[in-house]
Amino acid sequence: MSVLAIDAGTTGVTAVVVSPEGKIVATGYQEFRQHFPRPGWVEHAPEEIWQATLEATREVLGRVDGDDLTAVGITNQRETVVLWDRETLGSPRRAIVWQDRRTADICARLREEGHEDRVAELTGLRLDPYFSGTKLVWLAENEPHTWTHVQEGRYAVGTVDSYLIARMTRGVHHVTDVSNACRTLLLDLAEGAWSDELCGLFGVPRDALPDLVPNWGEVATTDASSFCGLSLPIAGIAGDQQSALFGQTCFDVGDSKCTYGTGSFILTNTGTSLERSDAGLLSTAAWRSPDGELTYALEGAIFVTGAAVQWLRDGLQIVGSAAETAAIAATVDDSDGVVFVPALTGLGAPHWDPHARGLIIGITRGTTRGHIVRATLEAIAFEVRDVLETMPSTLASLRVDGGAAANDLLCQVQADQIGVPVERPEIVETTALGAAFLAGLGTGVWSSTDALRATWSLDRRFEPEADRSEADAAHTRWLAAVDRAKGWD
Repeated sequence: MSVLAIDAGTTGVTAVVVSPEGKIVATGYQEFRQHFPRPGWVEHAPEEIWQATLEATREVLGRVDGDDLTAVGITNQRETVVLWDRETLGSPRRAIVWQDRRTADICARLREEGHEDRVAELTGLRLDPYFSGTKLVWLAENEPHTWTHVQEGRYAVGTVDSYLIARMTRGVHHVTDVSNACRTLLLDLAEGAWSDELCGLFGVPRDALPDLVPNWGEVATTDASSFCGLSLPIAGIAGDQQSALFGQTCFDVGDSKCTYGTGSFILTNTGTSLERSDAGLLSTAAWRSPDGELTYALEGAIFVTGAAVQWLRDGLQIVGSAAETAAIAATVDDSDGVVFVPALTGLGAPHWDPHARGLIIGITRGTTRGHIVRATLEAIAFEVRDVLETMPSTLASLRVDGGAAANDLLCQVQADQIGVPVERPEIVETTALGAAFLAGLGTGVWSSTDALRATWSLDRRFEPEADRSEADAAHTRWLAAVDRAKGWD
C-alpha cells in the first residue's frame, strides 16, 4: 500500500516511496543539466528530464518491493514550457525554464498595449517572463517553423507534469491540473478553465493544451514498457509549491508554508475564496478536489535562494556543498556589513523587476568567504520577510521545508527576521510528500485530509532570539541594497 512520488525539480528528479504512515522509506535522485544559451536564458532538455526520471525511479525500486506500490503521484517545476511530438514523444527543442527572462520585452509590449489589468483580473498573475504564456509568444515569433507544428496539432504544449505523463503513458494522455495550468497566463482562475480570451491574446491554440483533471483521483495508468515495468494509476498531480502546501498539511484557511528550493515560495491557504493582492503577491489555485471544489492560495514567489547557494558552489567555488554553508557561515558572528542581493534572474515578489541583477555590496579587505556565505543565508531570510510583510494576515508561525530547511542557522535567522517561530517538520521533502499524499488520497491509502494531518510531526521549532532593533536594522540595509540592484540590465 505504499505510494511512489516523482518530484521533477529544476535541477534534478527525486523519486520517493511513502508508507501508509506518511514516512519516506526510500529515495532515488538524478540530476540533469542546466543549459544557458545566452545571459538570462535557461533551458532544459526534455529527454534529459525523462531519463533522470527513469534513473531516479530505478534507483528507488532497487530499495523497495515494486509489487507493494499502489499509485504514483507527480509534482514538478511549474512554469517551464515543454513541446513534444504527439506520436514520437520526441521534443523539437529544449524546454524554456521558469527562470528564463528572454520575454521581458514581450511583457513590456503587452503592458504598453494595455493588457496587464485584464490579464491580472483573469489569471491572478502579472505580465512577467516567469509565466508560461509569454514563452509561447516568443516561440511563435522566433521559431515559426516549430510553431506551425503546434498550430497544426503535431506538437503538444505542456508543463513538465503533462510531458512526464505523456511519456509514462506512451502518449495516450495529455493532461494537467489547475495548480500547473494557473501559472500559464491561459487559465481563467475564477472558472478553473482554459480561457479562449487569453488563448487568443497569446496566440496559443486551445487544442494544443492538456485537458484539466482533478489533483487527486485516478486519471491515467502508466505503461509498463515505458516506465520501469510499472503499471500504476497516476492518481496525484500538483505543481511543486502547491504540492508542498499539501505535504505540509496546510488544509485550513490561513495555514502557510515556505519552501526553500531553487527559489523560495511562500503560500497561504485562502480556502474557496479567491483573494487578490495589491502588494506583489500572486493569486493562485492550490488544488481541485474530484468533486470540483477549488481551493485557492496567495503566493509570494522568490526566484533565487537555493540557486544562490549553488552559485557559491559552482560559480564562485567557495563552498564544496550546500551542506557546508551553515558551518562556514558560523565561522563569523555576522556578515560584517556585507549584503548579497541574489537577483541572478531578476527579482520576484514583492519587487517584480526582471531587469534587476545580482549584487554583493559592503565588501572590505577584511571580508572572508564566511561573510559572503552568511550574507547569502541572510539574503534568503530577508527575501522571505519581504514577502511575509505583504501577506494580509498575521502569522502565528511559519512551516518550512525544502533542502535548505535542514540548515539550522538559516532557520534561526529566519525566525529572528520574521519575529515568529519557524517550524520544521521531520520530513522536509514535503514537495514529494505532497504528491504522494495526493496519489494516496486518490486511491484510498489515506481516507481523508484529517488522516494525512495526523502523519505530520515536528522536528524542531526555532524561536526568535535576536534583538528586534538589530534585526530591523539589518533588514533596512538589505532593502537599500535591493534598490541598488534594480533596473541594472
